[in-house]
Amino acid sequence: MALRVFKSNLQIDEKEIFERIQNGDEKALELIYKKYYRMMTKLVITNSGTEEEARDIYQDALIVFWQKARSGNLVMTAKMSTYIYSICQNLWRKELDRKKRLSHEEKDAAQSMDLDSPEREKIIAKCLDQLGDTCRKVLMYYYFDDMSMQEIAEKLGFANTDTAKTKKYKCKQKLDELVKTQYSEHDFLD
Repeated sequence: MALRVFKSNLQIDEKEIFERIQNGDEKALELIYKKYYRMMTKLVITNSGTEEEARDIYQDALIVFWQKARSGNLVMTAKMSTYIYSICQNLWRKELDRKKRLSHEEKDAAQSMDLDSPEREKIIAKCLDQLGDTCRKVLMYYYFDDMSMQEIAEKLGFANTDTAKTKKYKCKQKLDELVKTQYSEHDFLD
């Protein structure tokens, strides 16, 4: 009987935790975070992800779960861990697809121009100067200062790393477009 009174917070039954989350209890969400952290991050890490990416995906999944639970439209028909795991899987699959697209775009750009050319560096510098201040900073921080998306988000006051990633992607597109419209491939040859 005494054991029941002192049972760990992590052993509270899922139905009770779910009800607490539906009622806006953030402590219940923290319990879920701790309870499933290893399982959820392992999914990402064993599928070509880093610890940081795993943590980000898990946090995003919990936000999705929180919002759906709080909306009152979510009916749990499976274990909470199964539901959150499927959210993590979907988010990670989307992230891998996004990375694959970016990788292909960068390879295509690299194949069309000599990457180490001093002339290319001058052209890129000129085009960078034509970008807006925020775009210039994002690209400089990422490509020249080797800052992480988290560091860039904090330094520029973005809401989160996803905002920084989106901004970097859009700014890189603008830069590529400037280079393509103002210079020909011939300009990149020594």
